[in-house]
Amino acid sequence: MTFHNPEYLFALLILIPVIYWYIKELYKSDASLQISSHRNLTSTPKSMRLRLLHLPFVLRVLAVILIVIAVARPQASNSWRTENTEGIDIIIALDISGSMLAEDFRPNRLEASKSVANEFILSRPNDNIGLVLFAGKSFTQCPLTTDHAVLVNLFNSIEYGMIEDGTAIGMGLANAVNRLKDSEAKSKVVILLTDGDNNRGDIAPVSAGELAQAFGIRVYTIGVGSYGMVNIPIQTPLGRQYQQIESAFDEKPLEEIASMTGGKYFRATNNEKLRSIYQEIDQMEKTRISVREYNKKFEEYFIFALAGFVLLLIEILIRNAYLRKIP
Repeated sequence: MTFHNPEYLFALLILIPVIYWYIKELYKSDASLQISSHRNLTSTPKSMRLRLLHLPFVLRVLAVILIVIAVARPQASNSWRTENTEGIDIIIALDISGSMLAEDFRPNRLEASKSVANEFILSRPNDNIGLVLFAGKSFTQCPLTTDHAVLVNLFNSIEYGMIEDGTAIGMGLANAVNRLKDSEAKSKVVILLTDGDNNRGDIAPVSAGELAQAFGIRVYTIGVGSYGMVNIPIQTPLGRQYQQIESAFDEKPLEEIASMTGGKYFRATNNEKLRSIYQEIDQMEKTRISVREYNKKFEEYFIFALAGFVLLLIEILIRNAYLRKIP
């Protein structure tokens, strides 16, 4: 149970002087009577009125406590968990340009990258993971989140054509760095996956790598594509046709980015190799993050307020009826 306004609980401190005043007045109100001996008084039974003398005050104190708790708005939830777990902040920057449709992977580079990335995400339930897409431009598909079910759904919805074609590697990496630069995690990682040379955007890949280095972000770069000629589908007036292209790109900028940021460069030539790369990245160092989860909150103040008013009513009835004092 938590309190929406816990600061109101400080009102309970007022009970300290109230209890002190009650005890002080109790001693001042004691009547004195001189008698020769009090031996016989010890055997005199106490009446019920005498036994209940302090009950009204006790009931009033309890009523005040319950009413103050009600004012602080106690709340309960049907699920609550607070713990420290292992995890890091990760942004996956994925190339979705037209060349990612090449079919040297099963069924193609883009679908294979999505499938293996989903396996990686589901294997790391305690990490904050986000998704950045790039082609001719770049945008954030999902900010950092621990809700991996939503992230996987967004991954599955990725299609070629969401962004104008091209390969803006520098823009994709800079966007990922922007998502991580304000993170308080001790370990911040970008996994950059592409299959082409940078040919779009205003930021060079190495310049974006220098930004990542400045913010302490480690970049793992993955070059996707087999060696030699590969088939790539293209749309023509006659329908879908295949064209053979040379599967080659400049790996030097990717190697340089990984080296300057403390990461590592990988070359994936098929589905199995890509999967093994993600498994290797999975062994990265981890740092502690705090996870707090809860579902729906329920207000619990009514039962405390009702109990407080009932006790207050009982106290008034006892004080003015059964324990009524006659001046």
